Amino acid sequence: MITTIAIDDEPLALQLVTDYIAKTPGLKLLGKFDNPLEAADFIAKTIVDLIFVDIQMPDISGIEFTRSLEKGPKVIFTTAFEKYAIEGYKLEIVDYLLKPFSYEEFLTALRKAQKMIKLEQRELNKIEANNEFLFLKSDYKIKRINFNDILYIEGLKDYVKVYLHNVGKPVLSISSLKLLESKLPPEKFMRVHRSFIVNLEKIDTIDRSRIVFGKEYIPVSDQYKVRFQEFLDKNFL
Repeated sequence: MITTIAIDDEPLALQLVTDYIAKTPGLKLLGKFDNPLEAADFIAKTIVDLIFVDIQMPDISGIEFTRSLEKGPKVIFTTAFEKYAIEGYKLEIVDYLLKPFSYEEFLTALRKAQKMIKLEQRELNKIEANNEFLFLKSDYKIKRINFNDILYIEGLKDYVKVYLHNVGKPVLSISSLKLLESKLPPEKFMRVHRSFIVNLEKIDTIDRSRIVFGKEYIPVSDQYKVRFQEFLDKNFL
């Protein structure tokens, strides 16, 4: 699933792009904006794979907006002016859609973006996990996560949040809890809920079928209680 946003100050043009996104399998629209400054604030807090952005807009142009981005999200320009094409390619954008563009042209540009994103993901997957650490893509960077630093992992719909010891902000990454679980050493980590994996070595307190990490309480669901109880019995004095 590729996450995307659309930016255009023309309502009809913005609606066209979002309609194309909505009917295309494999795309997830996270937001649409008529102001690039609002979009920039959104991107700073959310992982976005692909951006459709108009060039001529008030306050800040699409070119200036793209230039301000950290390397990470792919960009497809949507514009009524062909003269900006060269400038766009200098910024290494994926493609350049000249308004009014058809759904077929939209799909052609999208396929280019998909190939680039899949290639980057394959390169990331070449980095194998081991019994000490793994690498996760987060905030358009690749971060090393030491297993000994992990307290617990929370699974959301399309993301995981990795909570680390002595780090206030969790590491957010596009992945599934099931995939991440397959990369973790089973002797150290256990799934205790459909939404949570815990580091068994970091458990200090258990309160009525809830694992306590500071102010956070992680529930142990019925599906995983037997296995978790076996772990407790094995280590109970």
